[in-house]
Order: sequence, then structure tokens, then C-alpha cells
Amino acid sequence: MNGVNNSNALHRSAPLAKQRGAIHYREGGALMRHRCFGRSISRKLAAAVMAVSLLAGQMLPVMAAEDTGNAASVKNNGASATEKEVTLRVCSWEEYIDEGGWDEDEALELDNGTTIFGENSMVEDFENWYYENYGVKVNVQYSCFGTNEDLYNMLTLGDVYDLVCPSEYMIMKLMSENKLEPLSDGFFDENNDKNYYINGVSPYIRDTFETHEINGETWSKYAAGFMFGITGILYNPEKMTADEAGTWTVLNNPKFAKQITIKDNVRDSYFAAVGALQRDKLMDTEFRAQDDYSEQLKDIMNDVSPETIAKSQDLLQDIKDNVYSFETDSGKADMITGKVVANYQWSGDAVYAMDQAEEDGVKLDFAVPEECTNLYFDGWVMLKNGIDGDADRKQAAEAFINFVSRPDNAVRNMYYIGYTSVIAGGDDDTVYSYLDYTYGAEDDEEDVVDYPLGYFFTGDNSDPDYVLRAPAEQVNRQLGAQYPSQDAIERSAVMEYFDEDATKDINQMWINIRCYNIKDVPTWAWFIVAAVIGALAGVIVYHKRSKKFYLGK
Repeated sequence: MNGVNNSNALHRSAPLAKQRGAIHYREGGALMRHRCFGRSISRKLAAAVMAVSLLAGQMLPVMAAEDTGNAASVKNNGASATEKEVTLRVCSWEEYIDEGGWDEDEALELDNGTTIFGENSMVEDFENWYYENYGVKVNVQYSCFGTNEDLYNMLTLGDVYDLVCPSEYMIMKLMSENKLEPLSDGFFDENNDKNYYINGVSPYIRDTFETHEINGETWSKYAAGFMFGITGILYNPEKMTADEAGTWTVLNNPKFAKQITIKDNVRDSYFAAVGALQRDKLMDTEFRAQDDYSEQLKDIMNDVSPETIAKSQDLLQDIKDNVYSFETDSGKADMITGKVVANYQWSGDAVYAMDQAEEDGVKLDFAVPEECTNLYFDGWVMLKNGIDGDADRKQAAEAFINFVSRPDNAVRNMYYIGYTSVIAGGDDDTVYSYLDYTYGAEDDEEDVVDYPLGYFFTGDNSDPDYVLRAPAEQVNRQLGAQYPSQDAIERSAVMEYFDEDATKDINQMWINIRCYNIKDVPTWAWFIVAAVIGALAGVIVYHKRSKKFYLGK
């Protein structure tokens, strides 16, 4: 992807979804990819029904369907019915939802008795589930986009969707432009057993959404999370130590000149540059001990002042000279083949690369920079011009969010696409059981550690029910990437939406970095430039004087 016009380009903005959808390798499970062809796909179930039947001149009773928190739908007990279709237009990332078609030997038998198996696509299963539970047929038209900017351009050009799944900064942008439909009050009703999202979302993610605002409104008013992750350094432990990899300054470390790759988008690169520039401040123990540490960290990592942009440009130009290349999707392959020894990577793709490298007999590790890390996420939002006041469509959209948030479906999607669901499960321990199935140590393993994840599952990291007994090596590998430790999470910050002026300045900085490096211009070239400018100035002065003389002035 061109890095010039993507100051807000997502961390995962590959031209193909194989970057978006890193498939997580599992025991006995084939690596799978599904593809969304960017067009709507119709499923065999259709429409919403408001049934009123007459029999022998009398109206038959109508059963009200359960409400997900918005409009009521009804089931029909009569002999005939007039049905109307509710069409739900959904647009999400390529390869970002389970398409089904699993082989029988891929079924996941979890210790809590749950079997995870994707026979049909998630979309088809939703249509069936919705009809069974609400007596209403819904037709999902599912489309895809490749980057946040692609989605925004599609909306600008007139494409209409009801439910979309952009990333954090694009959600903020759409909120600031008043383009989003708020979630209904009923969506947050914890007494509704079909509200899988609010009953199952991680307390940590819920708090993040409820404490961040745009124009005085919280993210949670409009957005429900889907997948999340952090950024860090994927590295070869035979070529680089954990200490060397565990800092943003590794990108400029001359010891690894031309052996590291960095992301080819300005948001990720800018975040790394600010982290390196502010290393002393970010590592200061007194700073970290302050009560408002998280808020200060967010402010530092979102600093777009002219001074910080200028310093970041200088550093990134040095980094450009030191790294092997800027890349969007090739970093995983370069790590697996050994072309480079380290790669600035998103956690989901890092897991994919570690899995693939292991298949080839190569061990890779993942380090979270000790200064800080970037917390990113994708979330579901409803578009105001799509919903357009249609209560049935809004109910279907919220039900779709809830259906993919059901713990077993969250596991299906994680298994299929490789990123980490925001769903912890609440009273349902399916997600944790899957985590134990994937990363839990065998009974006879010796080199094991206790890996507490209570912060994610219950909000209490000392909760003994959520301390995973895992192989020690997994702390710096797939487990640590997919489910970061509380320590890593505490030094994470969300990179927020840049306003118009900051976007312009950041874009110009990126042009300067990607198109040329002013530091590479030799001294003799500056003399030539100065001479040319002097000559041009002389010509201009000469012509002005000649003109005055000719006119007799």
C-alpha cells in the first residue's frame, strides 16, 4: 500500500487479506484461508416477518419474538403469513470471518465439553440462528474491504452498509463526522441471555471502550469490539537477544543494519519513532508510578506537535537507512526464510509467522518493546445512513454482533483468522478452555510457568481460575503475542485519530521519508543548488532593471 496518503492507515493494511487473516496453526488442523470476493453474497434464508393471519374472520394470536434490544419482531402461529425480507448489509475485512467447510478432523474438542466445528459459514449460521430465535428471516449481504481508507472511500462514493468493522482510528473518525448509529439501550441489557457481547466482552476491553471518548461521547456508545492485538518485534533468537529485540531502538541499531524490516505505513512507523524518542521518559520508574500514567502515556504516544513530527522524521530517515526495507506483508516470509533477523509486526501476524516457521524447523520469538506498545482493535459499528431509522434492520445488526460474540463463535473466528477476540466469555469458559487447549502445558512437562490472565477474563489478574499453566517458552512466543501479559498491556496505548491539520503534517513527513532523505544530499549538491538559486535571482534582478530602463523609470 502506498504510504504517502495513509497517515491513518491501519496496522494491518495489506493488499491481500492473508495479512489481515493470519491463520493460527493448531494441532492436527490444516492451515485454512477463505476469501471474500468483495461482492455481496446472498444466503438461502431471507426477510423479517410481522405476521397477522386471519382465519374464519378472526385474528390469530401473534407471539412476540425476543428482543435484542431494539425493535420487536414476531413469530406467526397462523396458517398463513405475509413475510418481508430484512436485508442486512455487512462490510468487513477480507478473510475476517469463518467461512466454514472444516474437515471433520479439525473439530476442536475442548475440556469443558464444547465442540468447535465450522460446517457452514458464520453468515449462514447467523441467518439460521436468527430465524430460529426470532421467527424472522434475514438476508445478509456480506462484502469486504482491504483497508480502512478503502472503506471510507466506498462510503464517500455512495456505497451503503448497515454494519461495518473498521479499526479504532476509523471508528473515531466516523464518530467525529456524526456518521454512526448509536447502539440501543437494550444491547447493553445484561439480563438478556442473547446479548453475548455485553455479557462476554473482556472487562479490560469494556473498560477501554467506556473510558475513551470522541467529542465527549464514549466509544462504547457506538462500537462493539471484534478483534484486538498489540505491536512488537518478531525476531530470530539465534541472531538477536530478547533484550536487543525488546526496544523500539532496535530499528536503528547499527548491529543489525539491513537485517530488520519496518512497517510501510505512517501510523505504525510514527508510533515506533515516538517510542524510541521518548525512551528515557517512558522507562522512568517515577513516571510509570504516577496515578495518571496511562493517560500520560496516551498523550505522549499521540503527540503530533511540529517539534515531535520533525524529530520523528529525522529518526525515521535514519531508520530508513538502517533497515532492510519498509514492508506491508512480506515481513513474515522474510522472517521464515531467514532473509532478515527481525520484523516490526502485529501480534496476529507474528503468531502466524511463528507457526509457519515452526513448520519449517525455525524458531521465532516475539518481544513487546519495554518502552510501550500499540494497542489496536477492530470493532462493529452501525452506519446512520444505512440503518436509516429501520428498527428491524437495527435489531438484525445488533443480533449479528451478538452472534459472532457468542463464545463458541468467537473461538471459531479466532481459530480461522488468527487474531484475538475481545470476548472473554463471562460465565461461559469456552474461550479460556480453548486457550488451555492451544497453549496449556502437558501434565509431564517440566519447564512450565504460571501465566495469569485474570485481567482479561475477569478483571482481576490474581484470579486463580485464570492462571494458565503453560510451557515457559510460550511467554515470548505465540501465547505472549496472542494474549499479552498484564505488564505488557499496562504499557500499551491506543493511537488515536489525527485531525485534519495533524494528518496533513504527518502525511508530509511520510512523503519526505519515503520519497527522499534530505540527510543523504551531499555537500557539493547543496553548493550547486545555492549557485543555481543565486543565478536565478541574478537573472530576475537583471530583467527588472532592464525593464525599468526601457520604460524610462
